[in-house]
Amino acid sequence: MHTKHTLRTLAVVAAAGLALTACGTTSSSSTASGSGSSCPSGLKIAFLGAQTGDYANLGINISNGANVALDDYNKANPDCKVTMQKFDSQGDPNQATKLATQIIQDKSIIGVVGPAFSGESGATGDAFNGAGLVTVSASATDPALTTHGWTTFHRVVATDADQAPQDAKYIKDTLGAKKVFVIDDSSEYGKGLADGVKKGLGNLVTSTDEVQQKQTDFSATVTKVTSSGADAVFYGGYYAEAGLLVKQLRANGYKGAFMSGDGSLDPGFIQAAGAAAANGSILTCPCAPSSADFTSKYKADNNGAEPGTYSAEGYDAANVLLSGIAEGKYTRADLLDWVNSYDADGLTKHIKFNNGEVSTVVIYAYKVGGGKIQPGQPIK
Repeated sequence: MHTKHTLRTLAVVAAAGLALTACGTTSSSSTASGSGSSCPSGLKIAFLGAQTGDYANLGINISNGANVALDDYNKANPDCKVTMQKFDSQGDPNQATKLATQIIQDKSIIGVVGPAFSGESGATGDAFNGAGLVTVSASATDPALTTHGWTTFHRVVATDADQAPQDAKYIKDTLGAKKVFVIDDSSEYGKGLADGVKKGLGNLVTSTDEVQQKQTDFSATVTKVTSSGADAVFYGGYYAEAGLLVKQLRANGYKGAFMSGDGSLDPGFIQAAGAAAANGSILTCPCAPSSADFTSKYKADNNGAEPGTYSAEGYDAANVLLSGIAEGKYTRADLLDWVNSYDADGLTKHIKFNNGEVSTVVIYAYKVGGGKIQPGQPIK
């Protein structure tokens, strides 16, 4: 978190965000401009991200959050209803690239919630930009994604360039660690976050290692950690591997702190590690905890499921698009212009884009205790 940015009180933001559809840049009207005469039938937005596979939980959290925004919109705009088509990338950039082609060819799709992951965002960015199809990601945090000159890419979360320094600050100031072992999963996301943490920690980094996604045996890395004398471990990667890693660390007697980023902030981390091994871990994220009002609506719209990491950001990402449609932005070009000039309170923060980056930056630290992820607190 940068101190020059301030976070509006979450309860106030949540109330504004959940008042049907959050207002856009020009009007808070709950009916579509010109509805009934100019609203085309069959308007769609798309969701692009994992719905199955090892990293499905994160994608489902986001698409479920978008479901809440869609339900709000359709109730407020019965004369200009919108549907959302989900495209399951399984978090695989190659799969996402094929799906992006399908999305672009469907002219009834005028905006995209996603892509969910940094790798697939990078792989599809050129295609979406070439098609003039606006995308709003709830969770892609690679800083490089806004350096390609794409006018169509946007995200409602801070980047790893914001998260990594705050993670390093927490390790130094809150954990008081003197020797830190940094590990990454070799992915675009995991390596980028871990490299940023290493930079922030400087000479506190005692050693480093790389593992692979879908790896299950971390014995070599565990041996390196336990012999290093490190009093803290930072892992850049996703929950499936992070949970197994901390489980194996604890089983081999490691007593130091374990910390990871937003890719590990999921109940799947605890399931993979076991509650005893997971307890005490710190998981950071540029994502806000869900308010009580949002949790209630989320459960009602998603068969009783609890909101998770990036669920509220999924709501915000979808609502940015839907609020434009509510104002009569029915073409890809018009909706892109709407998003590029968007300036309104959302559920998680005030949302305004600067070359695709959201202006409000807050990083939260979530602790695992009692076998559950506890509510996050801003890192100050």
